[in-house]
Amino acid sequence: MNTIFKHAICIVALAAASVLTPAPAAAQDAVSLDSEVQVAKDVDGVTTYVAPEQVFPGDRLKFVTRYDNSGAEPAEDFVITNPLPGAVSLAEDGDFLVSVDGGESFGRLSGRTVAAEDGTQRPAELSDVTHVRWIIPSIAPGESGEAIFFAQVK
Repeated sequence: MNTIFKHAICIVALAAASVLTPAPAAAQDAVSLDSEVQVAKDVDGVTTYVAPEQVFPGDRLKFVTRYDNSGAEPAEDFVITNPLPGAVSLAEDGDFLVSVDGGESFGRLSGRTVAAEDGTQRPAELSDVTHVRWIIPSIAPGESGEAIFFAQVK
């Protein structure tokens, strides 16, 4: 299987892999999620994001998870967690929490550490991130929004 095809499979799989980790409440069930991956295309110096037909190493990707509360009650402390497939690296830090240990623990990138080759701890880098997470304090009835992060194909 060629590398481009492997990357495309991983990216499509991630679009379907957004994980909702709700707090126990009926309002959580009324929130729906929809995910999509887009690839950056530069045309005449203007960057737009389009559905990927093929991706190549170095391509910048935009991962979007849309949420919508169709219920009658607010959804409180709503959690969205997105795993990063091995074929991509986080491209930039954002307004979200990250995990560098396979989704076991989350925090700001600036506070994360990983083991260096010599066994000491070093500050985590974008390439160490395995998951991103948003905790949305409250999603009112009828409210919708997006959680977005950017990655780069390895």
